[in-house]
Order: sequence, then structure tokens, then C-alpha cells
Amino acid sequence: MAFSPMVDELVESLRCLPGVGQKTAQRMAFHLLERGRSGGVRLAGALNQAMDAVRRCDSCQNFSDTDICQLCAKPERRTGTLCVVESPSDLLAIEQAGDYRGGYFVLMGHLSPIDGVGPEEIGIERLLRRIHEEGVTELILATNPTVEGEATAHYIADRLDGQDILITRLAHGIPVGGELGYVDGFTLTHAFRGRKPLSE
Repeated sequence: MAFSPMVDELVESLRCLPGVGQKTAQRMAFHLLERGRSGGVRLAGALNQAMDAVRRCDSCQNFSDTDICQLCAKPERRTGTLCVVESPSDLLAIEQAGDYRGGYFVLMGHLSPIDGVGPEEIGIERLLRRIHEEGVTELILATNPTVEGEATAHYIADRLDGQDILITRLAHGIPVGGELGYVDGFTLTHAFRGRKPLSE
């Protein structure tokens, strides 16, 4: 059954969100129209404002509504350590863990030649400039443990080969509370390669 063009457009617009299919988009649209009109107006205003004002931080490429984001603006975050992540959600996960206190660089993706994503699209040159300008002494490659994430980490490391920078990679392995029988072979291989003495 077809609805009015406005309702149909609302449903189709909601489908642009990841994981939202036709039925979910319809439920969202109907909820906003039936019981959530004030929330819908607020959502529309926030979307309009964000689409107009949010851009990439000039320093780390994370989302920001100012030239330099709040994290990069803090002098205490300039520790000589820079953590490279693929997305803002990765940065948020590390921040919520609460242990890391250095700077970030958000690639906004990973190398994927088949999709036309090369070093220029993810800002590798900007990353290299920042490393040299800020005198970074340790670069943490926190890209995802996927084929593309590994390729991106190796590409960055190769570009810095021979320079006096400690390049580290986040450890991969068995999650706390996990059982060996349920861990995949890829994770087990990384766990064995990253093993360390019990006394550490």
C-alpha cells in the first residue's frame, strides 16, 4: 500500500542509515509521525545543523564543528604518541577505555584498491606531515585486524621505514573470559605470535 509522497520520502530517507531496511524505516517513520513529532523536529534540526557545520579536524581528521577538535586542542594530549585508527567509532572506543592519553589520527577508512580507496583518500600524506611536524616518537597502528586494516598498517609502516620512530601495533588475541575452543584460527595465530613472558 502506498502512502503520501511525503511519508514515502521519509521512509526512503531513513533507509540511508546502515542496517535500516524497508520495514525498519517504516516503523521509524510511523513512530515519529504518530508519537514522536517533537523528537522528529529536533532530529531534523540536529541533522540540518550537523550536515552544514560538521567537518574534519585540521589536525586529526576526526569529526568536528571547529577547525581543531576538542581532543587536539588539549596541550596535554601532545605526548609524542600518535594513535592511528580507521574511524571515529574506533577513537571513541579507545577513549571510553580510558587508558590512552596521546593524540589520534583518523583515517576515515582503510586502503582498498578494488574500491578506489588509495593513500590520498585516507590522508596518508597529512598523517606523515603531522608525524614530522609534531616530532612523534611512537606511532600506534590501531587499524582493524582485517585484511584491509593489516594492509593499511603495513603501508604506513613501510612509508616510515628507516626513520627514528617506534611503530607499534595493538595486540591481537584471545579475549578476557574467552575459551580456546571457541576462538577462530586467525585470532589464535595472532595470540601465539604476540605471546610474552608470564612475569610481565
